[in-house]
Amino acid sequence: MKKILLVCMMFLLMLTSACGNVETTPNQIASSEPEPGTDEAIIPTNTSEHCLIDRIKLDSETEKFFYGTWKVEKHLGFANSWNDASEYPTGQKFIGDELIVKKDFFSSKGLKHYKKYQYEQQNPIYQFSAICNNPTAFYRLYKIDIPDLHENDVVKAIVINDPSTEMRIPAGLSFFVVNNDRLILLSEATIFELKKVSD
Repeated sequence: MKKILLVCMMFLLMLTSACGNVETTPNQIASSEPEPGTDEAIIPTNTSEHCLIDRIKLDSETEKFFYGTWKVEKHLGFANSWNDASEYPTGQKFIGDELIVKKDFFSSKGLKHYKKYQYEQQNPIYQFSAICNNPTAFYRLYKIDIPDLHENDVVKAIVINDPSTEMRIPAGLSFFVVNNDRLILLSEATIFELKKVSD
């Protein structure tokens, strides 16, 4: 028994010694990450398997695309985790309604069939809550199939916060920007394609 314990201890010592002797090259220490605060800093470098999940302010390109008046054009589907029964199966009550997204103003009062979405906010805080650089990573996080996504499409989730409380507003609504040329509205578990009607 003592011999077995002695062999095990020697084996553990060899493993510990081997792990402690791993060398790092200068290239491993130097970071090629972009400086924080630049637009490039918000795009993660290795996201083939995952999404970057962090509250980050919008980059200028996304702001330019995102700000404007948006009309709900069509119903796209539901999250696979659960269905929003109020909109099943066609989401018809949202179609044709409008949202206003400006740098200093947000309004969801154009979603006129829903009292819970009658909201306006001066100086809202717009933030990315997740950035996924392919549909597989996006689906793993949200369990939502957005139609017509391609292998290299970048999907950025945007939430809106009240500047005084930093709480998310309005509850139950968020947005997905696809490649800064497509905007998807998420209401509870229902997704809609939006069309920009004015800047």
